[in-house]
Amino acid sequence: MERLIGTISRGVRAPIIRAGDDIAKIVADSVLSAADSEGIQIRDRDVVAVTEAVVARAQGNYASIDNIADDIRAKFPSGEFGVIFPILSRNRFSICLRGFAKGAKKIYLMLSYPSDEVGNHLVDLDALDAAGVNPWTDVLTEAEWREKFGYTKHTFTGVDYIEYYKQVINEAGCEAEVILANDCRTILKYTKNVLNCDIHTRERTKRLLRAAGAETVFGIDEVLTAPINGSGYNESYGLLGSNKATEETVKLFPRDGKPVVDDIQKRILDATGKCVEVMIYGDGAFKDPVGKIWELADPVVSPAYTDGLIGQPNEVKLKYLADNDFADLSGQALKDAISEYIKNKDADLVGSMVSQGTTPRRLTDLIGSLCDLTSGSGDKGTPIVWIQGYFDNYTN
Repeated sequence: MERLIGTISRGVRAPIIRAGDDIAKIVADSVLSAADSEGIQIRDRDVVAVTEAVVARAQGNYASIDNIADDIRAKFPSGEFGVIFPILSRNRFSICLRGFAKGAKKIYLMLSYPSDEVGNHLVDLDALDAAGVNPWTDVLTEAEWREKFGYTKHTFTGVDYIEYYKQVINEAGCEAEVILANDCRTILKYTKNVLNCDIHTRERTKRLLRAAGAETVFGIDEVLTAPINGSGYNESYGLLGSNKATEETVKLFPRDGKPVVDDIQKRILDATGKCVEVMIYGDGAFKDPVGKIWELADPVVSPAYTDGLIGQPNEVKLKYLADNDFADLSGQALKDAISEYIKNKDADLVGSMVSQGTTPRRLTDLIGSLCDLTSGSGDKGTPIVWIQGYFDNYTN
């Protein structure tokens, strides 16, 4: 009998993971135990995913605000520099900012508006229109911002991030000056030394700043790329992808992930004879229509995955076939015709009309977003996600 259920995504419970734990063994054992307890068979091409948070925790990949401050002092010895385009997040950025401020004398904090890079808004677009402010050209001081917009709080967190970030800087014993602008080169009117904190536009920002005469430019991805006094680090992303661990420490994005996913794959293959795909996932990439946040505050959705997850879907649009190629068929004849078409479809459908409307994204971005929604970020206790049927199609 044919399978009548397609893709299934299950959160898998795991023990609380601590630094030094064997994360590959824990993930494999958790999935095997879940399969046994639920009476579910592991299949070839199932996907097992584990959140980056517990991988980094097992690696002990942590750093303190003192470690951050030491690296900042080495990079900006004058103690005066601009911090530009940070995201608005207590979890993602506030501890990093404390470290920057602890290693500085004065910070020019330049925020983008009306929102940060991932959609957290300082003010509504309609309010900009009402105030006659053009976000592409207008540069506002903190006083000018308050005069036009007052104190505005984030829709979900209830935080006024201008006030909050300025307070974080001041409490570290550092002077703060706030500017609101969207052209990165604006900061050069205040200082020639810049730490840019944008995520997905960081390379362009660095290029523009250097071409405009900046003397010292570092990205947040270049802070803690090597250990500072024995700290954690990430050679590829620095502080990008970090999260608040305690009031004094951050957990960095995991490193050396490929051996981890390959080890998990091998353990499950050895135990079951089935070859699953494995990935480490962080933030998904999707937009919330109410809060307007599009979520992806990590540098990538997946920092590591097995080779079978390279690429993007190669799918045909069923409704296109039904309405066009086989418009004269119905019932079993239609099903048979579409099934035969799928079995013989081209290996690369890029640019083909029959694939229009399918999602043109990488597999790891699609599956990682599904995992992030499945596991959530709260107290579900399921840092592992087990997906079945993702690579099935209408013929299976």
